[in-house]
Amino acid sequence: MNAQVDVFLSKSEKWPEELERLRMICLDCGLTEELKWDQPCYTFHNRNIVIMGELKDHCALSFFKGALLYDAEGLLIKPGEHTQSGRWIKFNNVHEIIKLEPILKAYIYEAIEVEKAGLQVVLKTTADFIIPEEFQLKLDVSPALKTAFYALTPGRQRAYLLHFAAPKQSKTREARVEKYIPQILSGKGLNDDYVRQGGNRSD
Repeated sequence: MNAQVDVFLSKSEKWPEELERLRMICLDCGLTEELKWDQPCYTFHNRNIVIMGELKDHCALSFFKGALLYDAEGLLIKPGEHTQSGRWIKFNNVHEIIKLEPILKAYIYEAIEVEKAGLQVVLKTTADFIIPEEFQLKLDVSPALKTAFYALTPGRQRAYLLHFAAPKQSKTREARVEKYIPQILSGKGLNDDYVRQGGNRSD
């Protein structure tokens, strides 16, 4: 057991019993307990296997490479529409966890085997995402913008492309592109200012 995780669990107000039960399941599977990203994380030979999290309406056990698991019980879901690798299982009470404990352990053991085998999720590259016409036009006429955009990390590039492509109306897509051109030129990702300001971005 990791002392930092003890502190984390002692501060849990809504899901202390559920998180403690998930903790014991992970430890029973022989995983190493750490605190990463301010959350209890469980590793095998320094490779991330699962991480626990608590949200307003549920707590969750997230598998870093859940997309590679067989998921015979159909329990794993994507945390977000565009999530490529991770999958999580959400819980609303400790009884759900107790009922699923044998299955959760089987999933964890399978995730360990995935790491032992060195399997990797084949992630989509920026080239696999459609560049909205409204943004492509800006790239075509501005070498500086094109250079700045492709100098961003692949993750930042994908975040912009998904954000620009989301609206159904061309006018709205164009407005989004215009809004973020200065941010791209300054070498920032879509959420950089949002994170820095503590989550006060408005779109």
